[in-house]
Order: sequence, then C-alpha cells, then structure tokens
Amino acid sequence: MAVTRLKRKVRKNKTRAAQRKEAMKRLLATPIIRNVDIKQLKASGKLE
Repeated sequence: MAVTRLKRKVRKNKTRAAQRKEAMKRLLATPIIRNVDIKQLKASGKLE
C-alpha cells in the first residue's frame, strides 16, 4: 500500500501554526502599562 501525503491538510496546519505564532508575537509586542499616575493623566487632559 502506497503512502500518500495530504497536501491540503499540511498546508492548512502550517497556516494555522503561522497565524498562531504571529498572534503571539503581536500580543507580546504590546507594552504592559504599570504604575499609572491618575493625577498626572488628569492634569494632561488625556483622562476625562
């Protein structure tokens, strides 16, 4: 019995993996905001 490769499935799996990796990179690239000074934001007018 010959071995056949499911090319569409392989392509779909590779695409899903690439999308997952890109999503992780995108999420990790956003900086985490810590120690926000509310008074300073109010004074600058960004928080209303």
